[in-house]
Amino acid sequence: MSQEEKMGIYIICGIQTEKEEEFGPIELEGEKRELFTISYKDSAMVAAEVPMKIYHPNKENLMMHQQAISLVMKQNDTVIPVSFGNVFHSREDVAVLLENLYPQFEKLFPAIKGKIELGLKVIGKKEWLEELAGGNEKMEKMAEKVRGKSEAASYYERIQLGEAAQKLFLSLQEEMQAEIFQPLKDTAEASKMNDPIGEKMLLNASFLIDRDKEEEFDQKVNEAHEKWKDKVDFNYSGPWPAYNFVNIRLTVEDA
Repeated sequence: MSQEEKMGIYIICGIQTEKEEEFGPIELEGEKRELFTISYKDSAMVAAEVPMKIYHPNKENLMMHQQAISLVMKQNDTVIPVSFGNVFHSREDVAVLLENLYPQFEKLFPAIKGKIELGLKVIGKKEWLEELAGGNEKMEKMAEKVRGKSEAASYYERIQLGEAAQKLFLSLQEEMQAEIFQPLKDTAEASKMNDPIGEKMLLNASFLIDRDKEEEFDQKVNEAHEKWKDKVDFNYSGPWPAYNFVNIRLTVEDA
């Protein structure tokens, strides 16, 4: 058998189950692969047999990984996500990995059972941010000083202008935390503030929600959007497994 034809076991996620389960096929790089479980006690790894090689995290492969997790989430409410790209030599290797991880899984299952992760990113609209900056007397005076000057001639003024803009964004981020994050946090089992991505992002948050409270949480998001829709855009996503509330990736690598 050639090196290219050697097969390995790609792991998708962990679940709590006391029986062997099947979740149907996924498509990886043009080939359909059946999902199956490799069990230890009341836990299992959901996996697929794939060619043994390094899989690059391109858009198609990352979507395959996420779609596989979504398939599992439809049948099981204790999904522990595993990071993309973990391929093992054999089912026996995965079984050993699962046995090593079991003490962590045993603690995580009751904490995430019946819960989903929802994400909310709030991005300031360009027109609103420019209006705020233009209405800031101090920033307007600084902008006037650098207008028409070369970068070298206005070096220090530009630094001061940048610091003033940063201060404005920090105050807006604090306002989003108070106005949007805190009310949503009250409905969540757990919540997490992530670093903003890009200059205009004012809030990047993740929430762990009991499935029974998803409708109530959606309503609160809709109310916040209605209040702020003229000033910011909402990027509301999910349901996801508890990516931001379990840290299994490094543990897998170390196991």
